[in-house]
Amino acid sequence: MNFWKKMKRSDWVLSTALLSIYGFFANCRPAEPFLTPYLVGPKNISEEVVTNYLFPIWTYSYLALLCPVFLLTDLLRYKPLIITQGLFLVTNYIILCFATSLMALTYLQFNFAMVTSTEVAYFSYIYSVIPPERYQRATGYVRSAMLTGFTFGATLGQLLLSLADTSYFHINTITLGIMSVAFCISLGLPMPQQGMFFKKKVEMSTDTLNEVTDAFEGETDLAKQATGACCYWGNLKASGKQMWESLMESYSSRRLVQWSLWWALATAGYGQVFNYVQLMWDHIEPSSTSSVYNGGVEAVCTLVGAAAAFSVSYIRVQWDVWGELSLGVFSAIGAGCVFLMGLTSNIWLCYTGYAIFKASYMFLITITMFQIAVNLSMECYALIFGINTFVALTLQTILTAIVVDTSALGLDIVTQFVVYGGYYSTISVLFLLRGLYTVCTHCRKSAEETNTERISSAL
Repeated sequence: MNFWKKMKRSDWVLSTALLSIYGFFANCRPAEPFLTPYLVGPKNISEEVVTNYLFPIWTYSYLALLCPVFLLTDLLRYKPLIITQGLFLVTNYIILCFATSLMALTYLQFNFAMVTSTEVAYFSYIYSVIPPERYQRATGYVRSAMLTGFTFGATLGQLLLSLADTSYFHINTITLGIMSVAFCISLGLPMPQQGMFFKKKVEMSTDTLNEVTDAFEGETDLAKQATGACCYWGNLKASGKQMWESLMESYSSRRLVQWSLWWALATAGYGQVFNYVQLMWDHIEPSSTSSVYNGGVEAVCTLVGAAAAFSVSYIRVQWDVWGELSLGVFSAIGAGCVFLMGLTSNIWLCYTGYAIFKASYMFLITITMFQIAVNLSMECYALIFGINTFVALTLQTILTAIVVDTSALGLDIVTQFVVYGGYYSTISVLFLLRGLYTVCTHCRKSAEETNTERISSAL
């Protein structure tokens, strides 16, 4: 009882603990690594339909939902969107467990798009309920909980399949139970008092209405409603102006634009590889005739990626000079891994390529987020996070519409991965050239400064 009272007094501890627990359970999805084998196996959906019809619907829906959800996240103060995410996670696995028609599975893609689009609320919530001096610790706890949940879920799914010979259906029902726990936890999250941009909406509207009520006791209800509406829309306008000014301030930095460009370009390619890699594995070794190790591979890849991201805090590099070259080099490694996944017929080489690709991406995205956030306020960072995610998703949608959708090229899975490898190669060349130019410019300036110092010393 005393412990709970102490938790109550320390709001940031309670909020961080609840959000971390929610993140663990929401990302603990034993069935997720086996989605493709489940659809092409028990659900009897052909690989072509899954690749060229079902999965693109998720991308289109995600793009359509991201902008309105991003705005509603701050306006509604985060918690309602996190509860919505928990609810849609539950319905997601109800559909997977019990729906059989193609129409229901088509809706499933929209349902999951709602889950992914509300992630912005999860990532932003913590910054609205804790003091700035606790940001770093709270972010570490929340991200660790997410990674732990994903790793535990993937491992559990693999153990259930390989050791207990559990069917895909029962793995999905177990996941449904875990998602129900996550939904219940989301209901207990404290409600933030304000958003980041719509901070004064409630206070200003309430104060203004009270003043109007005191001054005009005889005012009609209709006039009061009109006054309240004017105050409300005035505050919305002011919040919109603040968002625009924050956006202009953030993107005025050339360096931030370069890091954001890599973020958007690379995330779009990573999203395509991540979404379709299970189909690649199923193509190399069909799940109907071979043992499936998707869960174990995802667990190992997440741990390797987390270790790579964790190592960033111990690396001392002058990122202003070497950052772009690093992006180019590691993007080249990622491109080679994607080509390997697409062209090999050995499943273990494909697994290895995916592990290296995911680790290099998580390593670079951690550096990128740090470089963007280091000189920005949290309000600006949340906005940049949303904008970069939107640009990345737009690029991913274009890739999907051209490469995957049957109304365009509708390429097979092997050719798709060759295209994604070429896409990453383009990113690599772009940043390698820019990085070499930056390094050469820095070396030349350093040499000139050294010569100037020598001449000054001689004189």
